[in-house]
Amino acid sequence: MSTHRFPIRVYFEDTDAGGIAYHARYLHWAERARTESLRDIGLPHSLMVESYGCFLVVRRVNVLYERPARLDQALVVETRLLRKRGASLGLRQDVCDATGGARLARLDVDLVCVRADKLRPTPIPEPWATALVVDADGSE
Repeated sequence: MSTHRFPIRVYFEDTDAGGIAYHARYLHWAERARTESLRDIGLPHSLMVESYGCFLVVRRVNVLYERPARLDQALVVETRLLRKRGASLGLRQDVCDATGGARLARLDVDLVCVRADKLRPTPIPEPWATALVVDADGSE
């Protein structure tokens, strides 16, 4: 999985009275970007649930806010897979200005695949395990 780019825009509902995006919105945008990155490789999250009875959950997320996102600003969320182990994935997601490329926030996200019935870790099923390839850059 190479770097996935997901475009978004900051809407009024995303902002406070001053037109600055709420800090929690970055988590929403990152979740959407992760969902779309799986869809774009032809392996939507819903298929994992329906066919294998498991799904990916966030175990940990660390957010570094660098610049504010503002009302009507065009952004892009760049998602890269940094680590893959039996039941877990480590991702880096950068929220950037779509026009100038300046990074607004960096999210380091750890995901774990769990069984729906027991909510216990389970290996990432095929074909996801093969399709999810660690970024060749590998830098964290």
